[in-house]
Amino acid sequence: MYYVIKLPFTQAFTDSLVFNIIFLSLGLSFWYSTKFISFEIYSTLKVVSNHITAAFFTSGIWIFLGYWLMSKIFSNDQEYLNFLLSSLVWRFFIGMLFYIIIVSIIYVIIYYSNFQEKVLKEAELKSLVKEAELKSLKYQINPHFIFNSLNSISALTISEPELAREMTIKLSNFLRKTLNTNEKQKSKLIDELNSAKLYLDIEKIRFGDKFSYTESIGEGCTNLEIPSMLFQPIFENAIKHGVYESIEPVTISLKCEEKDEYVKITIENNYDEESVPHKGEGIGLSNIQSRLRKMYNQDNLLKFSKKDGIFKVTIFIPLEE
Repeated sequence: MYYVIKLPFTQAFTDSLVFNIIFLSLGLSFWYSTKFISFEIYSTLKVVSNHITAAFFTSGIWIFLGYWLMSKIFSNDQEYLNFLLSSLVWRFFIGMLFYIIIVSIIYVIIYYSNFQEKVLKEAELKSLVKEAELKSLKYQINPHFIFNSLNSISALTISEPELAREMTIKLSNFLRKTLNTNEKQKSKLIDELNSAKLYLDIEKIRFGDKFSYTESIGEGCTNLEIPSMLFQPIFENAIKHGVYESIEPVTISLKCEEKDEYVKITIENNYDEESVPHKGEGIGLSNIQSRLRKMYNQDNLLKFSKKDGIFKVTIFIPLEE
């Protein structure tokens, strides 16, 4: 109005200020109408027709209020009043354009907000599903271990009742310790190792000097967070496929050391290559592999091999930055 129509600066500034403040006041209510006139609820035709109607009435109200206020402010300036009257038509279409722009921006904000909320809910759902899957895998280990331990106790009940009693007490202590941390998906390596060694103590009662255990723990391993019940299935495999089937003494060894961006845990035991393999359910190593994959999103964290009478399991735990 100032540069093109050559209105005096005072009139142009006042005109712009009044009309824009009025439309701003009306525009604050657009959020609520736009939120409830949703494309997800109504057809596109109905949404468009509703907004065209709303734009028509909003622009009419805007023109009426603006004309009334400006005619009061400049009531003695006939030249401006003539300009104001002649400009009502193009102001009306500008009002409709303003309405369309504001409503479009509001739709973008609403849909972006809904999209972000949907992404967040999907992430939470995936997290819950992942947690449920991890718990399911973890709960597979507990009964598996209990059955093996009860079988060991059963074998001693008649021949060595005192040892069976001692073994039952140790099993009870182990289960009490396990249940106290049952909801945790991770725990410190040293705590997991102490729990697993309780199992070895239980089996030591049954097998005596038939097996021994050694360990080498690096300084960076003690407080490392690892999946709960990580060692338990591996030690069970060593007992079942190594100690149980072997005539010669078996040594179970564990070594933990930092290597690049991982902590490398190696568990080895010797076994009798000529013995008939003891059939099991195959829960142990496959369970660990599934849990590691779900926790760290990597498929290469578990390796195992049988060579020259040595069974070796290698686990890599990523170091958190």
